[in-house]
Amino acid sequence: MSINRVVISGNLTRDPEVRTTASGTSILSMGVAVNDRRKNNQTGEWEDYANFIDCTMFGTRAANVAQYLTKGTKVTIEGKLRWSQWERDGQKRSKIEVIVDDLEFMSRANGGQGGQGGQGSYASHDPSAYSAPAMPAVDTNASVYDEDIPF
Repeated sequence: MSINRVVISGNLTRDPEVRTTASGTSILSMGVAVNDRRKNNQTGEWEDYANFIDCTMFGTRAANVAQYLTKGTKVTIEGKLRWSQWERDGQKRSKIEVIVDDLEFMSRANGGQGGQGGQGSYASHDPSAYSAPAMPAVDTNASVYDEDIPF
């Protein structure tokens, strides 16, 4: 048995690129910087070292998500690793990338500074393109009994 799952959380290193295949499938390419914290043996201080990871997402979700992503956006990505090899100019090249199954926004486009109307929207050219769902009202004075719990 083998398991190929990866979860990374970091910042986008560049604006995402969306391409479309001849058959109409959208392909979203992006880079994510993930810090690795290590202790410097000479100074004794903890330091962050950046790892740059290429990520690819396919399908209609890729095209939809791309409009909310910009360089610097903090995201958490879940997916699987894929190794690719090709030849260019007589040299063999290879890379490992993350094929994205799920992407979660961890920051807002404007650095998390909330505001009125579209100010808190995710990175989008149209501020009204994203609106968070309304949270249901919760009565904090209501009591909960065991028979109210569905499990």
